Amino acid sequence: MKIIAVAQNYLAHSKEMNSPLGSEERPPVLFIKPESALLKDGKPFFYPDFSNNIHYETEIVVKICRLGKNIAKRFAHRYYEECTLGIDFTARDLQAELKKIGMPWEISKSFDNSAAIGAFVSKDSLLAERNSLDFSLTINATKVQEGNSSDMIHSIDDIIEYASRFFTLKIGDLIFTGTPVGVGPVKIGDRLEGYLNDRKLLDFYVR
Repeated sequence: MKIIAVAQNYLAHSKEMNSPLGSEERPPVLFIKPESALLKDGKPFFYPDFSNNIHYETEIVVKICRLGKNIAKRFAHRYYEECTLGIDFTARDLQAELKKIGMPWEISKSFDNSAAIGAFVSKDSLLAERNSLDFSLTINATKVQEGNSSDMIHSIDDIIEYASRFFTLKIGDLIFTGTPVGVGPVKIGDRLEGYLNDRKLLDFYVR
């Protein structure tokens, strides 16, 4: 199982990061998280000792349900049946250091437990169209981030089409589809709760 993630797939987030990566003229920017990055079942996220600035990035996550390679966009919707909400944790200080010296920043994104996911729901059970899903994150009952999938630069189907050119998609693979504006830090003791179309799917603590 692999986790494919999309960097800066919302224009406002790209602007808040002062980055040119988020653009319709550019293909999706992909990176990989290993299976060891997965955090599920409401287990706590333990703050790592190599960073002093861990940020949350709330994202819609889809689960691949069939084997596929070079998938045409018109067929992409057939390759996932469930979705959830996830947190792409980022060691922002480590990422900044690596970018500054021109090094790959994979370790700031792909460390153990950096990909938290909630309970999966059928995409057909969601009231909104799959390209217009509301989602949000609260920390200690205060809303800190919200978005709508219609604001994605590259849609879920676009991402599946593009990713499958380079990676064979296998059953159980996860795709983190990018975060909207409003990312920020977490601290020990925080409770994170994530909502997709007002359904709470994610609930865990930072320890």
